[in-house]
Amino acid sequence: MTQPTYTFTDGKAYERMMGRWSKIAGDQFLDWIDAPKGKSWIDVGCGNGAFTEVLIARTAPAAVTGVDPSDGQIAFARERPGAKLAQFRTADAQALPFPDKSFDNATMALVIVFLSDPLKAAQEMARVVRAGGIVTTYMWDYPEGFPLRPVGEAMKSLGLGPSAPPNVDAARADSMRRYWTDAGLEAVETKEIRFRISYSSFDDFWESTAVPMGSVGTAIAKMSEETRERLKAKLREQLPMASDGSISYEAAANAVKGRVA
Repeated sequence: MTQPTYTFTDGKAYERMMGRWSKIAGDQFLDWIDAPKGKSWIDVGCGNGAFTEVLIARTAPAAVTGVDPSDGQIAFARERPGAKLAQFRTADAQALPFPDKSFDNATMALVIVFLSDPLKAAQEMARVVRAGGIVTTYMWDYPEGFPLRPVGEAMKSLGLGPSAPPNVDAARADSMRRYWTDAGLEAVETKEIRFRISYSSFDDFWESTAVPMGSVGTAIAKMSEETRERLKAKLREQLPMASDGSISYEAAANAVKGRVA
């Protein structure tokens, strides 16, 4: 099957680095799509289940199936107390192993930039959703809206910029609209989601962002100790740090929704 071009494999590390921000953005996302209650859902690219928990808590679904290409992420998701209702399995967003019209609704959180063929994923979600159901996604607005943006900016200023996700153009609102329209979905709408990222201290910030996964964490893990200290010093200069040592700045995501004809 066609695998995504990038996967996350450590559910616990992902939770420390990004899971909490996924939940905050996920709440706003679900408010916007006005997700109906009591329906069956497929959560495509569910990762470690951070968004799956939010989906279950907010929509009281009849059933949820979460799919992700990473066995490690799926294993973590299965242990989440708030995701016990869901059934999880390893699968590819671009080749969903389900018959047509298997679910009432489909969603995909923070995945689209890691797919080699986002349109195929939109088509697959539309295929497995029944007529009248919604198909939705959201993704960080790269680079300005990315929660780890300060690290990338500091690395770039030191000539150490991390590699970007493979398909950042897919995160743009106009790209999402095009994928959804080309997949045959109706009543397609997009929205920008904005919220604040907050850390209690520089240590909290560093320990969250330096976990060895994703483009940023992997780049940091490969640095020498001297280079890491240079990066930390640059971050201390550039981060918006309050008098009590806390750090807060804005992040943003783009979202799209459409209805199956």
